Amino acid sequence: QMCRRNLEVMHSIVRAARQTKSVCQKTFADMRWNCSSVQRAPSFGPDLLKGTRESAFVYALAAAAVTHSIAQACTSGELPLCSCGSVPSEVPGPDFRWGGCGDNLRYGLQLGAAFADSPLKSSKLGTQALKAMNLHNNAVGRQVLSDSLDTKCKCHGVSGSCSVKTCWKGLPNLDEIASDLKTKYLAAIKVTHRLIGPRKQLIPKEMDVRPVKETDLVYLINSPDYCTPNLHLGSLGTQDRQCNKTSVGSDSCNLMCCGRGYNAYTEEVVERCHCKYHWCCYVVCKKCRRKVERYVCK
Repeated sequence: QMCRRNLEVMHSIVRAARQTKSVCQKTFADMRWNCSSVQRAPSFGPDLLKGTRESAFVYALAAAAVTHSIAQACTSGELPLCSCGSVPSEVPGPDFRWGGCGDNLRYGLQLGAAFADSPLKSSKLGTQALKAMNLHNNAVGRQVLSDSLDTKCKCHGVSGSCSVKTCWKGLPNLDEIASDLKTKYLAAIKVTHRLIGPRKQLIPKEMDVRPVKETDLVYLINSPDYCTPNLHLGSLGTQDRQCNKTSVGSDSCNLMCCGRGYNAYTEEVVERCHCKYHWCCYVVCKKCRRKVERYVCK
C-alpha cells in the first residue's frame, strides 16, 4: 500500500538500495565480514537475519540511505510533492546569506521512516526482540544522518572573490555516514528484550554496561568469527581473500587469514604514465607495465 501510494518515490528507494549495497561493501572491504552477503537481498542469510552486529549496521545504513536519497531527490526536483529544504532558523553570519537549495531532510525523514519501519511494525515474521532491535537501529541510522546536516556555501564576486557567500544546509555523501556507523558497529552493545515497568525494552545483556542510548547500535547474538565457511551461521570464510602483508590492521594477512597463512603471486598491471599536456587541450599518456605482489589467504 505504501509503495502504491508513493510510486514517484520508488526511484529514490531503488537508488538507496543500490547505494547501501555498494557503500557497505566498500566500508567493510578490509574486514573478515566484507558485507558480500548484502548482494543476496532481499533473501538474506543468517548473518543478516538473526540479530547480529552486522545486521545492525546494514539496517542502520539502509534506513539512512533511504532518507538521504529522498531528501536529495526533493532538492533536485525529482519529486512533485517536495522541493528545497526550509530556510534555516539560525541567523546567518555577517559574511554570508541563506540561499541556494538545501536538502529536504524533514521530508526525507518523514517518508524514509515510514518506508523503512512499516514492514517491521506490520510483519508477523521474526520475534518481538528482533523487531525492536531493527527499529532501534533504523532510528540510529537516521539520527546519524540528521546530525551530519551541515552548512555548505558558494562564493560570488568579481573573478571568484568571496565578497558574497550563499549558504544552505546539505547532507554529506553516504560514505561519510557509513564511516560513522562503522565506528558505532565496533562499539555496538549486546542487548536483551526485557519487561521494564509496563513495556518491554532493549537493555544491555551485561550488568556492568551503561544504559543503551538512542545513538548506540545494538545486537542480540554474537557473530561468528567469519574465518571458516559455515552456512548455518552465514559465514563465508576468508579463504582466497586478498590481504595486505605490510598492514597491522584488520586487512593484515595474519588477521584476515585467521593464522592459516597466505599464498603470494605476481600480477602484471598496466597503468597510464609519462602523461604530457598538449596545448590546447588534451593529454597524451603512455602505457607502462609493472609487476605487483599480491597475497591471498590459504
